[in-house]
Parts: sequence; structure tokens; C-alpha cells
Amino acid sequence: MLRLTSFSTTDNNISNPLLFQNKVDFENLSRIANCSVEEICNKKSSSILLFPQDWQLGVKKRGIAQPICSLHQKGTGYELNTGNVMGYVGVTNNAGQSTELKISSRFGDTQNDFFLNYMLAKVCNLNVVNLRFSNSKNNFHDLLIFLFPRMLNEALSQGMYKQYEWHNYNDANVKGPIDVKRHIRCNIPFAGKIAYTAREYSYDNNVTELIRHTIEYLRIKVNGSYILNCNTETKENIAKIISATKNYKKSDLQKVLQKNQKQVSHPYFTKYRPLQILCKMILLNKFSSFGCGRNKIYGVLFDGSWLWEEYIAKVFEENKTGINHKTGCDKLFVKDDIGQNQGIIPDFIRYENKPLTALFLGDTKYKHVDTNASYNRENYFQIITYMYRYSCRTGYLIFPYDKNADENQFLRKEFGYERRRIIAGKENYTLEKDSNSSKVIELGLQIPQDSTEFVIFAKKMKDFELKLCLHLKF
Repeated sequence: MLRLTSFSTTDNNISNPLLFQNKVDFENLSRIANCSVEEICNKKSSSILLFPQDWQLGVKKRGIAQPICSLHQKGTGYELNTGNVMGYVGVTNNAGQSTELKISSRFGDTQNDFFLNYMLAKVCNLNVVNLRFSNSKNNFHDLLIFLFPRMLNEALSQGMYKQYEWHNYNDANVKGPIDVKRHIRCNIPFAGKIAYTAREYSYDNNVTELIRHTIEYLRIKVNGSYILNCNTETKENIAKIISATKNYKKSDLQKVLQKNQKQVSHPYFTKYRPLQILCKMILLNKFSSFGCGRNKIYGVLFDGSWLWEEYIAKVFEENKTGINHKTGCDKLFVKDDIGQNQGIIPDFIRYENKPLTALFLGDTKYKHVDTNASYNRENYFQIITYMYRYSCRTGYLIFPYDKNADENQFLRKEFGYERRRIIAGKENYTLEKDSNSSKVIELGLQIPQDSTEFVIFAKKMKDFELKLCLHLKF
């Protein structure tokens, strides 16, 4: 019987590292420890699904390639620390012994990970009110279907996947090698037809059949029907897949999965590979089944900083704040025509006179900014640079706040004469002595810690999001 060990921890677990003693688990996890995500994905034995697909987007913005985890020997056992990466990752050795690691958000409730699920649903343009989500330990498998519409649409944006398929014909228009045995069997006495095979491009292939099986599987799942009809683009792309897969049979599932063991490597259809991996994860249902085999690395990983930034962008958009999610660079020095100096990309901006001045600047931080730790200095220097560049008097550091509502509210720091205490709508502050002073404001979005159902959690989050937006001053 093959061995499987599962561990659960949170991202950035420096203060509460994962401890274990088994040497097999240490050897398995050593294959992914102290390596960047890109290095792991480039290994031949790797089947890792990344979110976002272009992992370098976050790396370029932060300037660091963060590993999934670091691993050290401690006494008679081993200690594992994590970074800003969330998700599932598993490793199987040559003997078939598997070790899986689940990394939840440290800002979520210890009993569930509604926060990660909620952010992911928002970023994937799903209406969280219509979702039903369990609080079981295996709820991570359920959220995989949240990714399906987005990845399907991204893949179809490259066109319908096509590949060469061998087809059998029996007619007078010979366009391939003659199949002698089939010709003798079918065309004696001779009546003008010839049996032959032809290698042709086909839209009905093992990849599109895999997508079709996933669509049919989701129709009967909780949230599945809503996911498949979440927007017009998704419905249109599903119709294209159904139209292309005329040979679909429900009984062919195992055969289709077997044909998809080899990953898509077409130089043009690059976005079909992550979709193929996702479909296999969904269809195999149990995550550990996906890693079956020997000497494999498998999983699905989320960039915590990127996901938090994209989520806040959705919050600003839904509440019609008029704040732009900045994706392109502005010159660090406006009069630098040579273009040799580094560009500048604040996370959020509301221009006053584009690209010279701004009314609002915001930077997201997926960390505990309210801890007053010494590393916050870099956060202040960064936002002050943005404020100076755009002649903006107020800059915001927006971060998750996971303390209970009855605890002391965190300090809202301002460069000027005043200090404020504020949390998602509740504030206690003194009068401003200098209304023209420049201010750096730490603004936290409270994350509910006591919700037993996802619907309740989502309702509280909607309230806190609205209160957060009400505190933004232009």
C-alpha cells in the first residue's frame, strides 16, 4: 500500500513553523524547499498550476523570487517555514510515497479558509452571494472550479485548440496511405471506393474532449451550474467546446484522461496547458489522486500578494471609487526623456493631471502592517516616493486586519500632527492641526474570524468593503 502524508499550515508561518520528524517527508519536501516557484515548475516531473499563470508579474513588481517554503533540521526533527505562497503542493518519490502540503491564508479563520476562497471568487468575477461553500477540511478541492471560467476564457482567447488526428476514410478521394486490410474487408467486390487513413487537423481531440468532460462534470456539482453560466463569454466558449466535440461519450472519461497524461507543449496554445492541468484536477476529484505515479511534483499555487492586490482592485471597482488599478509604468522623473531611469508603478492611483499629479495613491500589502515592526520602514519609504512623484498629499497602505473586533483598533499613522485609530469604518481620532500636512495612512480591511458558514462570511466582508471605501479621502 502506498504511503500518503498530509500537512496543513499557513503562509508566512515564521512564528508558528510546521514541525515533523519523518525522514521520508523531509526528503520529499526537500525537492521543493528553498527553490523559487519557477525553478520547480521547470522540472520535468512537475505538474504545477499557477495563479496567476504569468507568475513573473508578481516577481517583477516585488523584485524577489519567493520560494514556496524553506526547510531546516531542528533537533531530532525538521522545521518548515512558508512565504507568501498559498495552495496545495505534493511530492511523490520513486517508491510511490507521497507528501502533501496545504498552505492556507494566515488571515483566515483557523477552522476554515473562507478568506482565500472569497478573494479567489472575487478575482474570478463570480458573485459570492450565489456560491455555496462547505467548511470541511477538504474545501480546497471545491474552489478549483472557481478557476475554470477564467482559465477557459483565457485559453479560448488563443483560438480553439487543434492538433493532428488520424482519421479513417473509405471513398474515392484518396489523400493518405491506403489501409490494405480494411480495403480488402470493406471493398470486395470493388465498387470504386478505397480505404485509407489521413492525418488532419481536428478540433475534436484529446484536449477539447477533456474540457468537454469537465463541463459535463461541473453541471451536476454544487456551484457548477452557476459557474458555467457566470457571464456571456463563458457561455459562448462552452458552446464552442460542445460544438467541436461531436465524438463525446461519457463512458470515454478514463480513456480521455489517459491520453492527457502528456501535457500540452504547443508553442502557440500556451494557455491550454494550465487549463489541461486544472481539468484533470477537477475530474480526478481527490487531489491526492492527481499526483498518482512516481517521482512527481504536483499542485496548485496562489501568489498571496498578487491575489490581495487583484481583490482590492475588484472592491474599488464594485464600489465605483474611480480609482485606477495601475498596471503600466510612469517615469520616475517626469523630464527624463532618455528613459534610462526606473519606472514607477503604484498599485492604485486616481490622477489629477495624468501623468503628473494624483489625488489618491494606494499600495496593497499582504502583511500585518499594524505590527509596527521595523520592516514597515520600507513600506513608508515606498509610498512616500509615490507621493513625492505625483505631488499627492495622502498615501494609503491597505492590508488585511485579522484581529477580533473587540481588540484595540490599530494605529492609523499620519505624517503630520495627528494620529487616528481606524478599522473598517470605526474611528477614533483627534482634530487635525494642519489640514495641509502630508499623511501616510495605514488602512486595514477587517477579515471576519468567527463565521461558521461561507454565506455569513461573505455578507460580513461586503459590509467591511463598503466601510473601507468610505474611508478613502480624495
